[in-house]
Amino acid sequence: MDQVTSVPAIALDDVHLSLGSGVARVHILKGVGLTVAAGDTVGITGPSGSGKSTLLMVMGGLERPDRGRVAIAGTELGRLDEDGLARFRGRSVGIVFQSFHLIPTMTALENVAVPLELAGRADAFAVAEAELVAVGLKDRLQHLPSELSGGEQQRVAVARALAPQPALLLADEPTGNLDEATGGGIVELMFQANAERGTTLVLVTHDAGLARACGRAVRMRSGEIETALPAAAQ
Repeated sequence: MDQVTSVPAIALDDVHLSLGSGVARVHILKGVGLTVAAGDTVGITGPSGSGKSTLLMVMGGLERPDRGRVAIAGTELGRLDEDGLARFRGRSVGIVFQSFHLIPTMTALENVAVPLELAGRADAFAVAEAELVAVGLKDRLQHLPSELSGGEQQRVAVARALAPQPALLLADEPTGNLDEATGGGIVELMFQANAERGTTLVLVTHDAGLARACGRAVRMRSGEIETALPAAAQ
């Protein structure tokens, strides 16, 4: 019987990316190759300026590489135009940033629902409410970001990222602006999504303990992957 091969959640091949222009142009990613299986958890570490966040943005389709192949769940991002890329990202990729990026004039419920509405979901507000309840914000639906604590704002951001049921969840220093206890709760929510929904999770972090909690650890240096091993081996 033929062996069934699963499509990787992430497949990067010889990815190069430079930013800036002229003498200020900097080669950020230098021939990065990485394959991540569906349902994995990956922690990306490395010194500041090593390319961690840029690599995450390439995975999420927010930066286009100069050359190389980027495939997410079997879709080659380089073959999509900007509209197609935005549609793909909206349904398949959730992103959580260190800064919460909530719209200040919208309630928690609206911050989660409006992206779903824009994607054509008729049940946007029902889905948004369910996601906010799931992250522990049942009593904060109608609050503006300014009326929420930092931890609550990040919970809204996690709910917004998970609401479309994305195959891939990317998090860039998601606990960087939070105290240890609050940050731990946010991390727990993301690992819960991985366990219960099968969402592939990729975290950029300076926290070695958090990276070790992932199934796999990737360490970057100077725009290249230095090591990519099971976390327990590092």
